[in-house]
Amino acid sequence: MIRLFTALEIPLAIAGQLTALQSGLKGARWIDPEAMHITLRFIGEVPEDTAHDIDRALSGIYAAPFDITLDGIGEFGGRKPHAVWARVADNPGLMQLQARQETALQRAGLAPDRRKYTPHATLARLRRGTDPADVMRYIERNNLFRAGPFPVSRFVLMSSRLSQGGGPYITERAYDFTNPGGLDEEELEEEEAFLEAMFAGA
Repeated sequence: MIRLFTALEIPLAIAGQLTALQSGLKGARWIDPEAMHITLRFIGEVPEDTAHDIDRALSGIYAAPFDITLDGIGEFGGRKPHAVWARVADNPGLMQLQARQETALQRAGLAPDRRKYTPHATLARLRRGTDPADVMRYIERNNLFRAGPFPVSRFVLMSSRLSQGGGPYITERAYDFTNPGGLDEEELEEEEAFLEAMFAGA
């Protein structure tokens, strides 16, 4: 079995700006800069043969390059906070890429991901019992944070092992934003129309 997810890489210069935010919050387990990323689709543990099917599905995804900006700070967990993160500013290109991946992975046999997609870069995972008021004060102090834009022209398939910090992460495969599936122009237009209809109905 292998535990997989897809992600966008964060340039080291941007990761350096994120690390400047990593202080002043009791109970935080800060993410190392080399492990920072923007998750596209968490896949979970799958058999090796399914991993090969996933690779083939992802290899056929077409996308145009786009730029990403990080803008503001958020948290997951509410009254029981478990993570703080940097928000990705609204980005249609990113959302369409994520929708393309969801479609491709479902076609490869994976169950739909029912969770709402919130693009972000995790700054810290929080220990159980972290005070929500401390988290809110941390967000208020840092919510004017902004970094980028930075260009994105590929996504990666990563593996991880279960641990407190969520890592270490290993890049198993990188996929350039090209037309690797060899679709002709008519097939590309049909694929675009299908994905746009799916995206509009999301």
